[in-house]
Amino acid sequence: MPDPRPERVLVLGIGNVLWADEGFGVRCVEALAERWALPANVRLLDGGTQGLYLLPFLEEADALIVFDAVDFGLAPGALLTLRDGDVPQFLGAKKMSLHQTGFQDVLATAALMGYCPERLTLIGCQPVELEDYGGGLRPLVAERIAPAIDTALAELARWGIEALPGATHCEGSADPSLSRAAYEEGRPSDAEACRSGDPRYFPDAEQV
Repeated sequence: MPDPRPERVLVLGIGNVLWADEGFGVRCVEALAERWALPANVRLLDGGTQGLYLLPFLEEADALIVFDAVDFGLAPGALLTLRDGDVPQFLGAKKMSLHQTGFQDVLATAALMGYCPERLTLIGCQPVELEDYGGGLRPLVAERIAPAIDTALAELARWGIEALPGATHCEGSADPSLSRAAYEEGRPSDAEACRSGDPRYFPDAEQV
């Protein structure tokens, strides 16, 4: 049987699309918004790297699904789903989020303020590459977007929420030039935009 249906659901993608696989979470909500129509009580949000600025959105949610690039210490490209108490929420927990402000800090603050969502599901992917400014998702991580979305849809179904083929507005989406297709296809070549420093000054630098 499905769990009781939450009244307000937030589906959140976090990460920095400028740093290769760090953008996994954002690309997941982007793809979800493009392919699936969700009920009005489900809110899609590109949270980027907003950190504590996401607190008002958590306050308004009864249930939360988060897509993120996570260092689980697993094989690159591995997907792992954590729920509720299995998701570290406090500063002493293992650092999960790979961005500047760990999302566990956000959850800890929400809990201390008394409005952390009752249900929490984290869908995380182990990155392949992070140290590539201006780079897109590595193929192995990009292949995990579809199964990550399937996991989210199954979680929503467990909560009694049905998704249909279509589209849903995603709040906070970046400029269209930063959509995955435009961003990755528009990347200059190594010759046009050196990735590792000017070789005249860094003779030992290797081109990525």
